[in-house]
Amino acid sequence: MNEFREKYINPFTDYGFKRLFGEEPNKDLLLDFLNELLKKEQGKITELRYLKNENLASTELNRKAVFDLYCTNEKGEKFIVELQKTKQKFFKDRTLYYSTFPIREQAVIGSDWSFELKKVYTIAILDFVFDEDKNEAEKFRYDVKLTDIGTKKVFYDKLTFIYLEMPKFNKTAEELETRFEKWLFILKNLHKLDRIPEKLKENIFLKLFETAEISKFSQKEYQEYEDSLKYYRDLKNSLETAKEEGKIEGKIEVAKSMIDKGFDTTTIAEITGLSVKEIDELKKE
Repeated sequence: MNEFREKYINPFTDYGFKRLFGEEPNKDLLLDFLNELLKKEQGKITELRYLKNENLASTELNRKAVFDLYCTNEKGEKFIVELQKTKQKFFKDRTLYYSTFPIREQAVIGSDWSFELKKVYTIAILDFVFDEDKNEAEKFRYDVKLTDIGTKKVFYDKLTFIYLEMPKFNKTAEELETRFEKWLFILKNLHKLDRIPEKLKENIFLKLFETAEISKFSQKEYQEYEDSLKYYRDLKNSLETAKEEGKIEGKIEVAKSMIDKGFDTTTIAEITGLSVKEIDELKKE
């Protein structure tokens, strides 16, 4: 059997996600995706502007935030779009921490500011399922706001977190009904396709497929994608190995392998469950 060669990029690689959604010529792809995701909230976003995706904390002692995508619309509202490839123990904490940056940067110097804030949206596209959500097999989208526990009414509507658990979305191309479902199908299955499904032959998706076609890459672009794909596959393989090994001896072997492949300490800790101190000790060996 011939080895399957991907025709289109994998959106869950860093390079693939940035190429599709993080470059100025393809801003209309991100705009269309956000409009479908947030149509009930926003009506229609007409303009997007990319912002610097690295935000420094207020002091050197605090950790900076590096967003996958960070942008603003014509109303001054902020959008953080994060792609998370593997399960991370405190990922919800991380998204909450990230949301503080676009909140704080709205502060106006002087005494005239009344503390009025623009809306902030944090959108997380997940290549995993939270442990607490495993029994909700049909629910893949979670919209979170500050809500009163008793009345169930939204207490504050300017801070929104949206989590998309992509492994739960299992519709085939033939079953797609809405434009939003089409976007989810593409995010999950683009790299598995060898042709454009009939239901996706719309102008915006045709542009996406053209942008994603690997054969049209320059040599430099192809090498950057291959490097990103290798990192993604190594990360996935390390995660699966860690699950299979389970015991501490197995986790140590996985950690050593990831150290040899050049993964950073934080990522190794997230995958294996070992502490940063334990990983640092392994690096010294």
